[in-house]
Parts: sequence; structure tokens; C-alpha cells
Amino acid sequence: MPVYLHALPAFLLLLGGVYFSVSRKKLTSLAALTGFVCGSILYLGAGYTGLMLLTAFFLMGTLSTSWGKRIKQDLVPGEESTARTPGQVLANAGTATFFALLMILFPNQASLFLLTLAASIASATADTLSSELGMLYGRSFYNCLTWKKDQRGLDGVISLEGTLIGIAGAIFIALIYALGVKLDYRIIIIVIAAAAGNFSDSLFGATLERRNLLTNDWVNFLSTLFAAGVALLLSLIWLH
Repeated sequence: MPVYLHALPAFLLLLGGVYFSVSRKKLTSLAALTGFVCGSILYLGAGYTGLMLLTAFFLMGTLSTSWGKRIKQDLVPGEESTARTPGQVLANAGTATFFALLMILFPNQASLFLLTLAASIASATADTLSSELGMLYGRSFYNCLTWKKDQRGLDGVISLEGTLIGIAGAIFIALIYALGVKLDYRIIIIVIAAAAGNFSDSLFGATLERRNLLTNDWVNFLSTLFAAGVALLLSLIWLH
């Protein structure tokens, strides 16, 4: 089969995602284009596994953001649901796209880079689900630095329920990775790295973001990068 025919379903899926995102006002036009480029690189580097990981994150993130939207706006005044920008797309998918590029440039290390790619997407998923659904279903909210009760929706404020929902999302991403590769110890690494990345997001939020030293986009990007680093470190330890 010609290469372009093999890739056709992937690019049709990406184009469908662009149309859906823009028509439903989930992403701005430029953000949708950014997502298309990121998705294309993920496919070229990590094949359908990479594309399915990104698709799963997008679908879960979109659903969790829309779920209980009016309730969340009442719970957190000023919380608005607007179309995502290119910066927000890169904040969540930039790390994964970087590792997909490394898979293209260094194919001998592709399996390792695919693991870090999956961990970064699992971290972004855990962060989105824990934030969006934890706000709805959390009972008690705590500052991740002081562990004292704090206001729902503030940067660095977490709940047990939100954390568990985030871990569930990371497990789902890890299982998609396992379907594309194989079911082994690496799914444990992905879940641990995602949990670490999600918590680092809260720490960055409670410290740097609250002081206006970092924007939320930078916090999200750094947390996915941290998750990828944790996955890399754990894989090296596991293998030795």
C-alpha cells in the first residue's frame, strides 16, 4: 500500500478534529491549526499509538471541561469557558510533540521516547480531569503546600476526589499505550509519572502562578515536561 494511503485515515481524523474543534468553539482557528500540526508530528513519529493518545486526551479534556459547565461557573465566579488558544494547545501537547520529533530523529531510541511521550499526555489528562471534575465532585479542598483548607478553584488547591479522578484518567491513557505497544511494567511508570506531573502542576500553581511569575500555560507545559522526566528516570532505574 502506498505510504500516503496508509496515512490517509490519520490525516482525515486530524481534519475531523479541526472541524469539530472550530465549529463547536472548543479551539480558535489558529489553535486548531496548531493541534493539527502537533497531531501530524505525533503520527509521523509515534504512529497511530501517538495519535490515539492525543485523541483520547482531547476527547476527555473536552468532555470534562463541558461537564457541569454552568455549575462550575457558579462555584467559581469568573470561571469562563472560552475557545482554547494555540498557547494552551502547546502547553498540553508541546512536550509530547517534542518527543515525537525525537522519535523521528533518533529511531533507535523510539521506544523510550514513546514512553516519555505517553507520560506527558497522561499528566496533561490527569491535570485536566482533576481540575475540571475535582471542582465538581471534590468535598474538601486543600492548599498543596500547607495542606490547610483553601478555596475551591484557586491555583494549587487540590482535593482527594479530583486527584483520584486524575489518576483514573492517567490509567486510561496508560492502557491505550499498552494496546499500541504491550502490557508490561511501563504502564506503571506512566501512571506514577502522570501523578507526579499533576502534583507538580499544583505546586507550580501554588507558588509561581499565584505570584504571577508564570502563566497557567507555562505551568501546564512544565508539569508535562516534569512527568516526562520522571518517566525517563524511572525507566532507567527499572532497567538497571
